[in-house]
Amino acid sequence: MNKEFRLPDVGEGLTEADIVSWKVKPGDAVKVNQVIVDIETAKAVVELPSPWDGVVAGLLVEEGQTVDVGTPIISIEVPDMEGQRPSPGEDGGTGSPPRGGMGGEEPSMSRGGLGGIAPPEETKRQPVLVGYGVKPGSTSRRPRKKDVTRPASYPSTPSVPPAVQPAPVPAPAPAPAVPAVPAARPAPVLAPRALAKPPVRKLARDRGVDLTTIEGTGPQGSVTRDDVERAAGLAPLGGTGSPTVRRGGLGGIAPPEEERIPVKGVRKHTAAAMVSSAFTAPHVTEFLQVDVTETMAAVRRVRELPEFADVRVSPLLFVAKALLAAVARHPMINSSWDEAAQEIVVKHYVNLGIAVASDRGLLVPNVKDAGSLPLAGLASSLDSLAATARTGKASPADLSGGTITITNVGVFGVDAGTPILSPGEAAILAFGQVREMPWVVSGELAVRKVTTLSLSFDHRIVDGELGSAVLRDIGSMLEDPVRMLAWT
Repeated sequence: MNKEFRLPDVGEGLTEADIVSWKVKPGDAVKVNQVIVDIETAKAVVELPSPWDGVVAGLLVEEGQTVDVGTPIISIEVPDMEGQRPSPGEDGGTGSPPRGGMGGEEPSMSRGGLGGIAPPEETKRQPVLVGYGVKPGSTSRRPRKKDVTRPASYPSTPSVPPAVQPAPVPAPAPAPAVPAVPAARPAPVLAPRALAKPPVRKLARDRGVDLTTIEGTGPQGSVTRDDVERAAGLAPLGGTGSPTVRRGGLGGIAPPEEERIPVKGVRKHTAAAMVSSAFTAPHVTEFLQVDVTETMAAVRRVRELPEFADVRVSPLLFVAKALLAAVARHPMINSSWDEAAQEIVVKHYVNLGIAVASDRGLLVPNVKDAGSLPLAGLASSLDSLAATARTGKASPADLSGGTITITNVGVFGVDAGTPILSPGEAAILAFGQVREMPWVVSGELAVRKVTTLSLSFDHRIVDGELGSAVLRDIGSMLEDPVRMLAWT
């Protein structure tokens, strides 16, 4: 029997997800826990495993489509031999025919009877559970297909035996109307030739492309956005039948001047979160230039230690450790604003978020209870979490529950910025690029390694004094890493 797998809620009460890519196709055999599809939620890309052993009967949702939780997305043909086999005592010792299980499948004509004909009372049995068992009326549909009275409306049906065809002949009046039924059918038959979703049809109208002239490459021959875009380069513009030469084109064929990217999944969630944060929490940003020459030397020395042989050590590790030490000295910076209760929630644990740029948008996974980790453990957690997030495989749990965040804009060659708070957090620290600059050391000019720190904070919770103290302490620890030992 066929079972439909419905899109589950993978966590955090998400209501929808996008189908990223199918790992199977109709006809493929699947095993329990075999990954069958990648979906993208508002949090991350998640792999969904098959709940059953069986054969893929059909893919019910196309790639790129957004579906609600609970929507059937795949049909799997599951062997029903176990469901057909009664358990000991199931029939109560009456010798009644075996039950059909919970799938609602009608017994075939080859089971349970003499000469391959099922006993008539088998079709009248009651379902084992509510909503399961034989569907009433399912046995009454099959005989009607061979009913000798139906050929009166369909004289051309080849399945009607010649012996019974003369019966409706004496009625000559309806004869002219009979061919009209099939004659009216060819018009709608053309519609399936241009299978396409509404957005694709709109795109085709905007591009001046006739969908009926395109051979679709999507599931079941449907036309995709890529098909329309490819055809748009050769399609006539304005419906005049002659191609229009646009600027920049080669041989009268112009490249697309616009590209439309659907806002969904991680990018949709990030956009909504940033808008909410920017217009809910009053942001203040302070900047501090810091001489990090000693920190850079410490990074090189730590890389040579055997405890760090298998992890990537970067200046970001020391910035993270300095921020954790500053949080311990100023707990209010690690808090959130509860609007409903009109309370400030100070958190005595630190789930340190690290902003990561991925192909699907900005992700902010966080290291749980980062304040309790030693330096080597913190380095390992940051390294593995960032690598997972860049591939889009971070779990919803990795992306939830952050309390304070670091964004490393220096890797993009940027000195500083005004970062937007992650929703529910009171502060975010931006770490700029480290560059050689002239610096005054002990009254003399020298070339030093310098970076710029930017701290944005929620002014409802953090006033200027507290924000300045936190930024000053982080800068002091990066100027002299020994302070991290003294303050922790």
